[in-house]
Amino acid sequence: MGGTFDPIHNGHLVCAEEARLQFGLDEVVFVPTGQPWQKAAVSEAEDRYLITVLATASNHHFSVSRIDIDRGGPTYTVDTLRAFRAFYGERAELFFITGTDAVAEILTWKDPEAVLEEALFIAANRPSYSLSDDHQRLFRDRVSVMEIPALAISSTDIRKRVSEGRTIRYLLPREVREFITERRLYRSEPAALGGG
Repeated sequence: MGGTFDPIHNGHLVCAEEARLQFGLDEVVFVPTGQPWQKAAVSEAEDRYLITVLATASNHHFSVSRIDIDRGGPTYTVDTLRAFRAFYGERAELFFITGTDAVAEILTWKDPEAVLEEALFIAANRPSYSLSDDHQRLFRDRVSVMEIPALAISSTDIRKRVSEGRTIRYLLPREVREFITERRLYRSEPAALGGG
């Protein structure tokens, strides 16, 4: 499961657990991006890695990889998938878990054909967003759409709430909320996290 995880939240965790159960996955490896080439500004990679570790620590089916952070330079999904393929071998079945909104953008990614060859995609339906019929025909048997409980939580909204001093309680794990508070992440000016 790749992403910026800026920050990771309960929606990500529900999605990962649903994918694990619905598709019979042995493990879900969270891969925080190092330097995402399609996003201009993200928080420090090390902070995003640490909050992902904190958020996933209680589930023994979850782990976190530093592969994209340690590689350096822009992060491309095709490179990540090839590295996982080299590590796990040809016999392993690789899945890439992401939102339907991200899957709809695959054709803008570096080497999209290779990306779709390296792994099967699990596209989590997000509230008010689903893959078009054209996308479903285009991706055929390479993308499976997964319904998950509706959680209208987004990292963008969480960052905005923090910068405005609004509560983020119940949107993400307590350990992540505490890390954000301690490091003063996402704040445009000093403010309390109401109801923290």
